[in-house]
Amino acid sequence: MIKVLKPRLSSLPPKLKTTREIRDKRYSADATVRSWYHSARWQKLREAVLIRDLYTCQHTGVILTTGRTEPSAAVVHHKTPHKGDEHLFWDISNLEAVSKEWHDSEAQKEERRQP
Repeated sequence: MIKVLKPRLSSLPPKLKTTREIRDKRYSADATVRSWYHSARWQKLREAVLIRDLYTCQHTGVILTTGRTEPSAAVVHHKTPHKGDEHLFWDISNLEAVSKEWHDSEAQKEERRQP
């Protein structure tokens, strides 16, 4: 007679995380920081920075547009990465208007170099 043995290993949750989970954990465990970008307070601050900087990229001098995908689209960039620091996030002197093209290339290179 053949005996059937019960499995000795239980199933484990997957170790791999989604890109979004990795990104959100990088800044804050509960992703609170990401929600700041969707707040009315951020929208007002963002607009104030764009007006202050005359809708001009502070690195290339390009006139910024209101779209989201074109290279000249306006992005408000944190000069010093806030890394979840609320004071640094909301500090208008730490913000500058830049083009999407500059932000997606040069700013990201700088952030990757920092520990």
